[in-house]
Amino acid sequence: MLKNKKINFVRDGIRCFISCVLGFFLVSCGTVPSKPAAIQTGNFYASFPGASLPRQDIRHVMGPGETVFRVSKMYDVPMDAILKANRIADPKELRIGQSILVPDAASLRCVIPLYPSHRWRYIVIHHSVTDTGDASLLDSIHRQRGFDRGLGYHFVIDNGTKTRVDGQIEASPRWIKQLDGAHCNAAGMNSFGIGICLVGDFTHERPSRKQMDSLVLLINTLSNYYNIPLSHVIRHKDVPGKRTACPGNSFPWQELKNRLRDKR
Repeated sequence: MLKNKKINFVRDGIRCFISCVLGFFLVSCGTVPSKPAAIQTGNFYASFPGASLPRQDIRHVMGPGETVFRVSKMYDVPMDAILKANRIADPKELRIGQSILVPDAASLRCVIPLYPSHRWRYIVIHHSVTDTGDASLLDSIHRQRGFDRGLGYHFVIDNGTKTRVDGQIEASPRWIKQLDGAHCNAAGMNSFGIGICLVGDFTHERPSRKQMDSLVLLINTLSNYYNIPLSHVIRHKDVPGKRTACPGNSFPWQELKNRLRDKR
């Protein structure tokens, strides 16, 4: 069984390479992965799970890869209004961890960037093995471990600690720049697998309800856009050659698969 899985992963890796090469030459002809009409190339915007709140001024802490443009989409506030409220002359000067004012902000909504590509064949689920955190904290941890590009995952789903709300989806710089991940160094998965990390240690605890809601939304969005079958949505520990318990023995794997099937 393990031998057959390894053969399948190698075969998919070869297919990914061929698809990427073909995609490079066919891009001028408009050949992109099929996708629902509701999804916009470049960005997908969806209502964030939870009640809609009245507009109000809020403080937002900049995370890895975030821009004023993305923050404006998250809170439905014009870029010019954010720049003016913070007297920002050059948005490129913003840094990770910097707090900015977002005036008259609407309820937070998910912003899931999508980019035409033929390389993404798998989705791999992880846990952070930390009780608290967000993309900024994980980025710092990964840099301390020697990751020269920082955060190794493509997406982080927060648990309401540090600077983010429960269930918030953060897209990492690796995803925005469409780079290899650094989340699974087995079976070539970093090259064609989208790494999603939920903040938390699910050895004995479960993810929050909002984290699971956001995970279903994120997986369905990615799998629909990149034509990733449900059989290619896997846990870190399912990757052949990788000895790990990630995303933890208490992660509700069967529940997730059932919810994903119901959405198809």
